[in-house]
Amino acid sequence: YGKNTIKFLRLHREGKKHFVKEVEVCAHLRLTSPQEYLEGNNSLVIPTDTIKNIVLVLAKKNGIPSLEEFAIDICNHFMTTFCQVAYVKTYIQEVPWQRLHEDGVPHIHSFICVPDGIRFCEAEQCRNGPLIVFAGIKDLKLMKTTQSGFEGFYKNEHTTLPERHDRILCGELFCKWSYGECKDFDFNCIWKKIRECILEAFAGPPDCGEYSPSYQKTVNSIQMLVLSRVPQVQVIEVVLNNTFYNVVDMKNLGLTNDKEVLVPVEAPYGSCACTLGRKMFFEA
Repeated sequence: YGKNTIKFLRLHREGKKHFVKEVEVCAHLRLTSPQEYLEGNNSLVIPTDTIKNIVLVLAKKNGIPSLEEFAIDICNHFMTTFCQVAYVKTYIQEVPWQRLHEDGVPHIHSFICVPDGIRFCEAEQCRNGPLIVFAGIKDLKLMKTTQSGFEGFYKNEHTTLPERHDRILCGELFCKWSYGECKDFDFNCIWKKIRECILEAFAGPPDCGEYSPSYQKTVNSIQMLVLSRVPQVQVIEVVLNNTFYNVVDMKNLGLTNDKEVLVPVEAPYGSCACTLGRKMFFEA
């Protein structure tokens, strides 16, 4: 049991310059005894309102240097404070506020919410067990207007999809990775580096791009680049929910439409998912 959607803004001031971190926290506990379920005995139950207040107090006292460090703080607090807690799990996601810039100059106290992917993390721990931390990005919408195709796929009597060697590749990406054993990581730096890997693998070089033969290959390219450049990541999951676009037929309007006006196919939509990890992790 626990408390969901604990939403708050943490404002930090350094002189005239302000820093913001707006988050949504879910904190769940499992107790050493299920007596509250089986017997209606609430003597060990930590009220969910108390859980909410603890999260807010930790944010006030410790700040939020990174989502991962804040999640670790929450797990550590419940494990060290309450002997009846057998397991704690924390999920945190961040509202994507970015500092406003005017003529290239960063504003000291104004921000803009930019929907370019939502950062999140999870931390969980069993008593006498290791602390496990996951992190990720979701709702990241990506598109490239060429250098994508889909050919040579299996066909039978039910196949109506034509082969395409030049199409729009568009999708909403979810990516989640595991750090394995947590050490003194710079979580903010790692998250930014992984996001850069995602964008690079999706788009290719800025002057020419890179051809994608399928959504599946793009998913794998993202994972391979992250694992090759970020040694702290042990396992990475990527889900790409696809958005397809159809070219509008304008012949009846007396116009030739050379892939200049397209409409999105809202439903149904495709989805590709893969989990990839280092061999040593799976052997362990």
